Amino acid sequence: MPAASQARASRKSIDCRLYPSDNGCSLKISGTEAEVLDAAKAHAIAVHGHADTPQLRDELRMLLKTEVE
Repeated sequence: MPAASQARASRKSIDCRLYPSDNGCSLKISGTEAEVLDAAKAHAIAVHGHADTPQLRDELRMLLKTEVE
């Protein structure tokens, strides 16, 4: 598979609009799995008040969606 196709196939996202929140967050984060998990973890802690626990990253990983281009 060409590199461009691999990049498209591996692009992931998390969209806050798909999950209930007190502040009606509309942020969508997309990129590689590692980029999305890092950014989503920081966002979940800073904006949504989640605790920085090992379980948080595991929960976020389960919420990842593969983007189709």
